Amino acid sequence: MSLNKITAIVPMRHSSERVPGKNYRDFAGKPLFHHIVQTLLDCEQIDQVVVDTDSPTVLEQTAQHFPKVLALKRPEHLRDGAIPMNDVLLNTINQVPSEFYLQTHSTNPILTAATLSAGIAKFLASQPMFDSLFSVTRKQVRFWDQLARPINHNSNILLRTQDLPPVYEENSCFYLFTKEILERKHNRIGDRPFMYEMPEAEAQDIDVELNFIMAELLYKKLNNLI
Repeated sequence: MSLNKITAIVPMRHSSERVPGKNYRDFAGKPLFHHIVQTLLDCEQIDQVVVDTDSPTVLEQTAQHFPKVLALKRPEHLRDGAIPMNDVLLNTINQVPSEFYLQTHSTNPILTAATLSAGIAKFLASQPMFDSLFSVTRKQVRFWDQLARPINHNSNILLRTQDLPPVYEENSCFYLFTKEILERKHNRIGDRPFMYEMPEAEAQDIDVELNFIMAELLYKKLNNLI
């Protein structure tokens, strides 16, 4: 098997505790996972898209709608929801040789190919300064810890929020890493990661029902469907 430059991986489970069947539930007119798969296919730097799943529904729809996508059936011992994602990814990358791996989720349907392409381009242009990439969202709000201690501001000096030093949320939209990093650190983030700041509107992640409703509404608004 030839070595890809960049292989994209979308791991999905058939069942979901907080939003039942979310991966294949209708989202703005088509199953949720179709959105991210098409986005990855539209990204010119990605050589191969891989779906890793235990879902017969996802496997069937991938074969029907995305024949260029490699669909891998997840083995039984990796199907429990408590299994760490990094264990699942290790199983996947061992089957698909690649220089770099990009991992994202079906629950990020607003993420665009343009944003992915820009992030990949910046990362590759920075080689070898950075060894991995993860997407982030800039936050300039007042954060406090559980003991009511200010985290990113001086509570005695009331700065405008736009003047606060920014902090960055790991938004889980996408990661770029190598097999060596994942095997050595059991983590997608290496020793010299590049934080790629992406548009907040695209960073919506569907974890609970409210996220699904809000993300679908935003998607329709951004795509002139309402």
